Amino acid sequence: MIPGIFEALMLICFAAAWPFSIYRSWVSRTALGKSVTFEYIVLLGYVFGMTNKFVNNDLSYVLIFYVLDTVLVAADMVLYYRNRRLDRARGR
Repeated sequence: MIPGIFEALMLICFAAAWPFSIYRSWVSRTALGKSVTFEYIVLLGYVFGMTNKFVNNDLSYVLIFYVLDTVLVAADMVLYYRNRRLDRARGR
């Protein structure tokens, strides 16, 4: 079996969920109901996963999925802060 396939599949499943969250953040234009703390925790988990790859000298294609997931979470976080600013401007 291909090394890291299940880890890659896990990360692909996680990556599949983030576009929905990003889309919702983009169209809703509000930060209400979002938890940036949750996103920081998820982001930290991905950073630890990538760090594990480097520390154990296990640099494989799986690292690409960690980077992809990190970028998706970061995009959602940027939208959170944009939406929070919009909420403040609307007086929410």
